[in-house]
Amino acid sequence: MSPRVLPVLPERPLPGHAVCLDLRTSGTYDSDDAVRAALDAPQPGGERRFLVVDEADRLVAHQLLYERLSSYGPAHVVCLAVGARGDRTLSRSLTLRPPAAGVLWVFDSTEDGVPGEAVLRPLVDVLSTPEVFDAVLRALGEVVHGVAVPAVRVLEHDLTDEARARAWRQAVEGLTGPEVPAGNVSAEQVPGALALLLDEGVPRSLSGHQWLPPQGRAGSRLTACDEAVGEAVEGFHRVRGPAGLLTGAGRAVDLPADIERVAEELDRFRTAVADAFGAAGGTRLTAEHRGVLRDRGVELPELPREISRAGIVPALRDLTHDLIGKGLPLRSVAARLSSLSARTAPVGSAARLARLDAICGPERLRRLRARHPFTAGGSRPAAFAVTGLLALLAGVWPVLGWGLGPAVGVLAAGLAHLMLRRRPNRSPDGRIDGGGATGAAPRLFGGLLGGLVGAGLGQFLGLPVWAGAVAATVSVAAVVLLALRDWTRAVDDWWARADPEEAWRILREIQALVVTTAVHDWLFAEVRHHCSAGAGAVAGLLRGLAETADAHGQPYAARKTRKADGPEAGPPPVGETGTASWSWEDWRDDADDWGNGAEAWGDGPEAWGDGAEEDLWSGSAEEPRADRTAAQEPPPFPSPDPGGADGPPPLSVPAPGWLERRYGDGGPALVDTLVGDLVAGTVLILDRCWAGIERDPGALARAGHEQRLTELLDETRLRLVRDVAASPPPRYEGLRDPDALTSLAAFTDRSDRPDAARLTGVAADAVALLLLAEDDPGRTVALCGPEHLRLLSHDPMAARQVRFVPEAMRRGAAGDDIWRGTAEDVVWTGAGRHAGILRLVPLRADVVHTVRAEEAGEP
Repeated sequence: MSPRVLPVLPERPLPGHAVCLDLRTSGTYDSDDAVRAALDAPQPGGERRFLVVDEADRLVAHQLLYERLSSYGPAHVVCLAVGARGDRTLSRSLTLRPPAAGVLWVFDSTEDGVPGEAVLRPLVDVLSTPEVFDAVLRALGEVVHGVAVPAVRVLEHDLTDEARARAWRQAVEGLTGPEVPAGNVSAEQVPGALALLLDEGVPRSLSGHQWLPPQGRAGSRLTACDEAVGEAVEGFHRVRGPAGLLTGAGRAVDLPADIERVAEELDRFRTAVADAFGAAGGTRLTAEHRGVLRDRGVELPELPREISRAGIVPALRDLTHDLIGKGLPLRSVAARLSSLSARTAPVGSAARLARLDAICGPERLRRLRARHPFTAGGSRPAAFAVTGLLALLAGVWPVLGWGLGPAVGVLAAGLAHLMLRRRPNRSPDGRIDGGGATGAAPRLFGGLLGGLVGAGLGQFLGLPVWAGAVAATVSVAAVVLLALRDWTRAVDDWWARADPEEAWRILREIQALVVTTAVHDWLFAEVRHHCSAGAGAVAGLLRGLAETADAHGQPYAARKTRKADGPEAGPPPVGETGTASWSWEDWRDDADDWGNGAEAWGDGPEAWGDGAEEDLWSGSAEEPRADRTAAQEPPPFPSPDPGGADGPPPLSVPAPGWLERRYGDGGPALVDTLVGDLVAGTVLILDRCWAGIERDPGALARAGHEQRLTELLDETRLRLVRDVAASPPPRYEGLRDPDALTSLAAFTDRSDRPDAARLTGVAADAVALLLLAEDDPGRTVALCGPEHLRLLSHDPMAARQVRFVPEAMRRGAAGDDIWRGTAEDVVWTGAGRHAGILRLVPLRADVVHTVRAEEAGEP
């Protein structure tokens, strides 16, 4: 086979993948053209990756070509150097050194009928994936010289026809989904008309409404409580300053009584609100309820313009379409709607009493009425020391100090005693007293002792008169200022512990609760009832449709058992398939179990002849066709990526020993297409039910809609049998109803519908087994001959390993369970049809030679 029969490089590189170029090419495109084309290929900003296939003995000669790849800025290069069997050393230039470049040395081989190009093609596909490219380049930077021989084990997922029955089962499951608990719908996820029912906010048009008029029962209590708090705050500000201590400004203030009044008024307001909640606790607002609320001081406006009963069902329709459009199955959508129904169901304002107790319950009122002691002056040892020091300072005035020093102590003690008498937690008449302490005694004793010591010191020092006068003045001023500071701090501390201003916060919370209750439990009661009933009706319909779809798939699975009974069972009807009863438990490790089945599947569209589809679906595994090659074990899990831009090489080409080809068995392209058809048809069915829900949600007839779903399932299954669902449903092609077209726009786009060649699947279980966390070099195949093994490093710690899997496999139907136990360092690629292990084995230090620039030749 000619080395150019199978192209090594992809004809069209995928976006974001490394740009591939082959410097071995000669003829129409020489090496310069290849580099020029590579530089012209667009790459994501800041990332320039080049995968170069070159001959191992021309790396030095192509040095300038490699330098040109970095001419537009920093570039990363991975060179796949193809060596001959007789090569025993490798020469490379400085340009191909880490961290910006690295070399993978592979040896050309045509053993066992496998041409060298058949080895390079899948290797290039793997290495051009950006995630694998980066991981390999990092690994090459950790090995000697940045050169390694790859040892590989790769699974290639090619595209073939697949078992339609399994795809059908998956499509039905994708439409219906499993049973799930009630979901959670937040106000941000629903249309505006429904968001008003969920977020407990107030419509803008009602923002200025006065819910508790001052002349009403509750409003008057609110005003009295607010005034009581205001009077207490005013008294506090009169007491806390110097005037409160040194003058009689605070004598007329009775803060304990004011706080007691605040607690009483707050309790009365809370009782009035609780009375209103209990009196109008129905689930629907009536004229009688309005009168009851008005008598209790709550004035309700008319229903705001932002919401109405007429807008609820259209909003439910938009929400249902949005959830289905996001890919949620019917049962998940039903769970969300059930949650919406439960959250919007009116329960009456009496249910708000528990919240009212949490805001203003007995415990909170008890804290407000509690008495707190008044303490000033800080710690007693500190007061003794500070006063003694100030008295000592005043006593250093010769002769006069014997009187001034002790006088300072007496002044400090007198101010402390004054603070105790005028403490804010004591009523003027003594009726309420929280007690207190200001440290007068320590100040007195400290001042007397300090004054006498200072007087003796002043007599000994004989300071001038002016010095003693200054010291005495500073001492007296300090005593007064410290007393004022201690008074202000103590008053503020006592006020913070009593915290009568908390009543204002409680009032605001109760007012907010009244507004929320008035809007959502009284004004919106009728709308909430309509929304709850409508959402519940749609949820019930969706569950009924899901049950119908599940039941529709069961008869086909049951009829499959007739095939095992022999020819007398007769052929299955049109639409029944021989593989419909397939289950996960049917897979076995015994290759003999899959001999006939593999022949029945064939190798792809080209294997097919006239009547092949009929043979496949009639279950004629007993009559293998000679023109079909045995397939690998079909995979139980699909992969979303169907392959590269120009497709895989022909299946007639033998694969190298390290490459295992597996054929899809119903991948995402097919299943998603079928689910899209079923979802779009289900939306059309739902569009016929909204008018009935608007009239009477409880009278919704489900039988007719379930019959329409059965017809949709039959039609979709027939198209699956006919052309693997490659053609769009005919009912959509001729659709002209603008409303129906609008409904479908969010779910399907028929312009890019995949053809039959893309409706395939791939395996993920074998990949998970291949990527087990244990590092077993025996699972990989070195891309060199036995004669080259002595060139490799035998240090087991020197090799580096890159495990890679397409990210799409992890998001398959099996979830993350199949990946448990795999290595944590797996590289998850964004796309591709390959998964496996690249083990980079370094060479001995004397095998690789680095040639400097002056030694390199021209390309």
